[in-house]
Amino acid sequence: MFEVIVMAKDVVEMSTEASVKEKSMEWTPAEKEGSKKKYGCEILIENGTWEQVTGKEFPNDARIVTYYVDGERRYDLTRSSKVSRIFDMYWDKFREGIKKIEFGYGRHNPKLWGIEPKKEKKKK
Repeated sequence: MFEVIVMAKDVVEMSTEASVKEKSMEWTPAEKEGSKKKYGCEILIENGTWEQVTGKEFPNDARIVTYYVDGERRYDLTRSSKVSRIFDMYWDKFREGIKKIEFGYGRHNPKLWGIEPKKEKKKK
């Protein structure tokens, strides 16, 4: 179960199971939050269907990212000020799996998206 590796007169034990780490192919909550700070990107929909990511209720600066994981096609809806930042974020996560970044179908102004309208007061 354990291998013993001798390096520079030090004995290091390491598990063969722990030495092979697979990279998760899903966005973790920590990665989603970190993407806002590190890349300036916000993931609106993760691993959605084509119908979900092409909705018109999203801001018009959102992009549809198409990528493959284990032969399965996936779609994300992501927004950022620059497409190069979206590419960098997906390249760091999926490498060659990323296939296409295209415009989304959203219709809302990005400055006003997500803001709740004011409730009108009753007039007397």
